[in-house]
Amino acid sequence: MAAGADHGAETGGFTAIVLAAGKGTRMRSDRPKVLHALANRSMLGHVLTAVQEAGASRLAVVVEPGREDVAREIERLAPGAGVHPQAERLGTAHAVLAARAALEGGRDVIVAFGDTPLITAETYARLRAPLREGAAVAVLAFEAADPTGYGRVLTEAGRVLAIREEKDASEEERTVRLSNAGLMALSGTHALGLLERIGNDNANREYYLTDAVALAVGDGLSVAVVAVAEDEAQGVNDRVQLSIAEATIQARLRRAAQLGGATLVAPETVYLSVDTVLGRDVVIEPHCVFGPGVVVGDRCVIRAFSHLHDARLMDGADIGPHVRLRGGAVLGEGVHLGNFVEIKNATLHAGAKASHLTYLGDAEVGAGANIGAGTITCNYDGVSKHRTQIGEGAFIGSNSALVAPVSIGAGALVGAGSVITRDVPADALAVARGRQANRDGMARTLRDALKAAKAARDAKKN
Repeated sequence: MAAGADHGAETGGFTAIVLAAGKGTRMRSDRPKVLHALANRSMLGHVLTAVQEAGASRLAVVVEPGREDVAREIERLAPGAGVHPQAERLGTAHAVLAARAALEGGRDVIVAFGDTPLITAETYARLRAPLREGAAVAVLAFEAADPTGYGRVLTEAGRVLAIREEKDASEEERTVRLSNAGLMALSGTHALGLLERIGNDNANREYYLTDAVALAVGDGLSVAVVAVAEDEAQGVNDRVQLSIAEATIQARLRRAAQLGGATLVAPETVYLSVDTVLGRDVVIEPHCVFGPGVVVGDRCVIRAFSHLHDARLMDGADIGPHVRLRGGAVLGEGVHLGNFVEIKNATLHAGAKASHLTYLGDAEVGAGANIGAGTITCNYDGVSKHRTQIGEGAFIGSNSALVAPVSIGAGALVGAGSVITRDVPADALAVARGRQANRDGMARTLRDALKAAKAARDAKKN
């Protein structure tokens, strides 16, 4: 990926520089911090998505050298974005200047952070808005319940004077609750000039991006502050904060689902992915999990304790409780799945039913077919996967095993307990099980023999 490459061609767009080079030591993980996920999207992915939705026409991401995993995530979510390694870590301003090429061209700049994933596209747009009204710098700030550890936004008569890091703040300045969220917008006219003048005369000997505020004020330029809620501004530095951020984004997703026409019976127990799509009048019972790639049509019912991943449900499907859909499951209109049914890489056409205790993998089930309890498709031979075809209106008796590759014709009937290894023609009856044999009195004979053997063993012990 070329450094500083244009991303999109929106007229009047801005440049977004995303700082994502932190090691995330407190995460105690081999995975880069920014690749840890919220609602099944990486934190970096949340940031890249939001700035693009806000109108970024150029993207630049500052990364740790050699992190191909981070580079792949950037290419997947923002093809053409500039990737800029930061070999030394000398502060946030130094990190921004690692993407110096992206600062050229006079576009407005928003500096975002890969570990601050809950900032919405609307907030990024609000952060940029003061630049259009003549501000040289706009900072994102929040009223902290406990400002300890945050940089303080210092104001006077409504004007922003400076942002002071806590280590460099006076006792009086530390009483200020207006706290720096870290994100900043800089006018394209002034951005590079301000950044290049930032020094490192502070307790940590680092080049702080926040010093751009004092420099702008000293030049007589306007500096704006944009307020945001504290929970939106939260960053993630460890697993505890990751779980708090997860709770925040889940609350957003649940609210959006409900306002969009879905009923969540116990919203706090439902886990959604950022790409979950729910139709109108969907009902979701407690303790359901939606992994990536799930689309649910109108009037579907997802009953308790079901888990869906990479699945599509057409209108009126009714599944659960305790159903698992994964890897390419497609349910047609009105399909019914009962308790403890698993579907993988299989399509069930309209009106098909599998009411309980069934596994259908690598299969196609025709409209109106009925799959009895305990039925499984034996789709894997230890080396390769094979498909099972079940025709329209077929009836598969309980506790049957369909050994793929095999085809059950339309309207065929498979007797309960069968092991089907050959194709069954349409409208045929297939029974594949051992012939039952009854031997009169044999049960009594066996019991008597077992009792006698036990008595002999007990006598020997004594």
